[in-house]
Amino acid sequence: MAHIGLVLKTRAENLLSLWIHIMAEQQEEDSKVNSPPPPPPFLEVICKSLGKTSRFAAGTKAGFAVSLINRKLDVGAPFVLHIEAVKDGEEPISFGPDAVLVDYGNDWKLQTFTVLDYGGVRQAEHFQRIPKQSSDGSRPAKTATNPGISFLYMAKILVAFVLLFVLGASFTLALENLPRLILFINSFM
Repeated sequence: MAHIGLVLKTRAENLLSLWIHIMAEQQEEDSKVNSPPPPPPFLEVICKSLGKTSRFAAGTKAGFAVSLINRKLDVGAPFVLHIEAVKDGEEPISFGPDAVLVDYGNDWKLQTFTVLDYGGVRQAEHFQRIPKQSSDGSRPAKTATNPGISFLYMAKILVAFVLLFVLGASFTLALENLPRLILFINSFM
């Protein structure tokens, strides 16, 4: 009898270990089937101005993405200021020019933020444009700036010319009268 009990105990242990092994394999298969797909090797940014989606490689800096999007804009379209990650019911996450774009998954979408989102073109004068970057994204590209010429600037230039002519006229008069001044001083000596 002891022998039958030992055989039954061994068989029960074998069945239990087999059942545990089968359950572990089934759990492993379920985790493979139910696991989320790997993220794509690119990020999609929804551009409201263009009405299109732009794709960028993972690791792209936000400033470079903004400069590329702004180059594609039509004349008169509002400039893109920065990129935000948005989700319904959540506070948006803004990416600065040196921040690397990241996909937060779970209904988060990357979208552009334009001048009009601040309430109009008039307020756009207060924002500094993000500098364009070189194609490799390492440094800002040099661009020619076109400063506005204001009335005050022109008035300052005009005043400078007037003062220059007044100073020149006074030196001319002084040099013309220098011989008379020397004779006048010598007459007293």
